[in-house]
Formats: sequence, structure tokens, C-alpha cells
Amino acid sequence: MPTLTRSRQDYLKALYALGARGETVPTSALASRLEVSAPSVTNMLGRLAAERLVAHTPRAGARLTPLGQRRALDMVRRHRILESFLVKVLGFDWTEVHEDAEILEHHVSDRVLHAMDRVAGHPQEDPHGHPIPDRRGRMRRRALRPLVSLAVGTSARVREIRDVDAARMARWKEVGLVPGARVRMRAVRALDDLFEVDVAGKRVVMGGQALEGVMIERVGKEHDGAER
Repeated sequence: MPTLTRSRQDYLKALYALGARGETVPTSALASRLEVSAPSVTNMLGRLAAERLVAHTPRAGARLTPLGQRRALDMVRRHRILESFLVKVLGFDWTEVHEDAEILEHHVSDRVLHAMDRVAGHPQEDPHGHPIPDRRGRMRRRALRPLVSLAVGTSARVREIRDVDAARMARWKEVGLVPGARVRMRAVRALDDLFEVDVAGKRVVMGGQALEGVMIERVGKEHDGAER
């Protein structure tokens, strides 16, 4: 496939992150995520539409076309393999690899990426628990929900960390809220927005906002969905 500019790659990745199930992403949401002006977003969406990578509706937003989604998933695959390589092979801390992968993903050749994937052991998930698309853009989907939605007295497993802030991830790592950890909701103090959670036998109390981004799957329902 023809090489895309870094800017185009970033737009496709942002569209995928905000509208992975095919929904139209508002221009304002793209501008906020990419930290650019709304006119700049509109201009780029026009270019991507001309290249048949997005379907663009002026003043409404855009969604990825099948071609655009394939290119976006290629970038997602690159990013997640790079994070896995940095952690598994080079020994980086999983809470600090996002920015490095963001830089590297635009410069590593397919040949080098495939070698990194092989050396890392062909991981199925990145260090944050996100599934890695295969070379054809297929990726397992799971029915995940926020940790804060877990009912009192029930157990689950942390499956994904949906946050890129290193400080927040470091705090979760410190208390054991990492991909694969078993958790049980002990109590919810709704008035104070506090959640009391058992994490690997330890009692952890954190606010709802502090737990945003920790995604779980109920114990006993850990099967993956169909590939796409």
C-alpha cells in the first residue's frame, strides 16, 4: 500500500479510536484529540475523502471507509507491536512506552516491524491489554466495561488499560490494577464517589475519576468475540 504522511496516519488513528465501530466522528472531537483547529481538521478530512479513506459530511464529521479502516488498523498494529517489543525485549516499563511507540511507528519499516513481532513472540495483546490486529486487519473484540460499573460482591479480571497518562498508569501499577489482575468490588460510596476494591487480596480505595480507563471482563465470561 502507498505510504501515508504522518499527519494522515495520525488522523486515521484518531478516527479509529473515536469511531471504531463505524460511527461518524464530529469535527470538534477530532480537533480536541489531535490538538489542532477545527478548520485544519475540515481541510484534512477533505483530502482524506478525496483519497477514499474517509466519508466526510461537512459540519457533521467523518467516518472511516473500509480502506481507511484497513489503513488505520495497520497503524494500530504497528503501535501495539512496538509497545510489546519495547517492554518484552528491551525491558521498558509498560506505563512509559506509549510516547516512544508514537514516534517509532512512523519510521519503522514493515520488514523491521515483522522482525520485532517475531522476537517479541508474536504477542496477541500489547502491554496495556489491547488486542493486536493481525496482518489482514482482523482483531478479536471483547465485551469490556469500566471497573466502576462492577456490582458490589462480584469479581472480574482487568483486561485493558485505556489511558496513556504515565502518572495514572504508574499509580494503577502500584496498587496492582494491571492487565490480568483479578478484582472484586467490596463497596461503593456513592456520595463520595469512592470505590473499595480487592486487588490480589489488597484493599484499594480510589475515586471514580481516578479509575477511569480501567476496563474489566467478568470472571467466567472471558471468551473473545468474533474477529473482524
